[in-house]
Amino acid sequence: MILDLEKFTAAAQPHWDELEGMLERLESDPGRGFGELAGAQRFYYLYQRAGADLARLATFSSEPALRRRLETLVARAYAELHSAREADDSRWKPLHWFLHEYPRTFRRHLRAFWLVLAITLAGCVFGAYAVHRDQEAKQIILPFSHLLGSPNDRVAQEENRSGKELSGQKTTFSAQLMANNIGVSIKAMAFGMTWGILTVVVLFYNGVILGAVCFDYLRAGEGVFLAGWLLPHGSTEIPAILLGGQAGLVLAGALIGWGQRVPLGRRFRAVLPDMVTLIGGVAILLVWAGIIEAFFSQYHAPVLPYSVKIAFGVVNLAALIGWLGFCGRRTEEPAP
Repeated sequence: MILDLEKFTAAAQPHWDELEGMLERLESDPGRGFGELAGAQRFYYLYQRAGADLARLATFSSEPALRRRLETLVARAYAELHSAREADDSRWKPLHWFLHEYPRTFRRHLRAFWLVLAITLAGCVFGAYAVHRDQEAKQIILPFSHLLGSPNDRVAQEENRSGKELSGQKTTFSAQLMANNIGVSIKAMAFGMTWGILTVVVLFYNGVILGAVCFDYLRAGEGVFLAGWLLPHGSTEIPAILLGGQAGLVLAGALIGWGQRVPLGRRFRAVLPDMVTLIGGVAILLVWAGIIEAFFSQYHAPVLPYSVKIAFGVVNLAALIGWLGFCGRRTEEPAP
């Protein structure tokens, strides 16, 4: 191929200079980006043109300095497109993840959450009905010994405590609560590998316990104590367990496939990021719930008025609903 090097260089030089100028601006201020879409398109066009010019010069033996300049220019542009930007975008940003990624992930699988909620509510109804029909059913249903006696006796005992009994034990108690609740949530997710069957069992049984306890205390006329005891930490703990169950049903859906003509491995890889996101948020919520239960929920009137505890629980629940329901909507991608 015969190439008029002088004419070729004169025509291409302005484009090389423009590409080099854009690279210098990007390298001096990495967070600046390309600005508008037109800027990114222009950069890509200049990169492709420089690559084509380098290919034309590759067979031309003279002017090695010009070839080296083009090689460096194309390499810098390639790195900017394929490595520097990806590395910058791949950095984990905790606040963005919490306020945007997690709520969007939750809403992408909202149908699974509604199913989890329905299963838990069905368990609540069953537990309440079982205790209504037979008071002795508590001995079978409830796994905690302090819930087996009379609600009135327990309320009297709790209200007569000064709070000093928990002094020095709150940190240990909080850690135990976190470990137990995180374990339940992880089981609800991991049991998705049983096609969701054991996930449903875990959620239903947790609903049975909740329904039995609530009915027992309401029947005994201890509704205010119940709300003041459960709302502060339960407004976070119960939704967190539901979110763990949501992740389990997402996993079960990938395992079953529901008529998708996609290999199992690809289905798993598609849902893995969302599952990791869901269970990561669950762990954070349960740590918060454990702290509240150990350092706040265990104190009752007259040490801590029930109105304060109930108000705290309502505000906590409202904040959770606002976070999951509304955060990240401006940057939300349309559902496929």
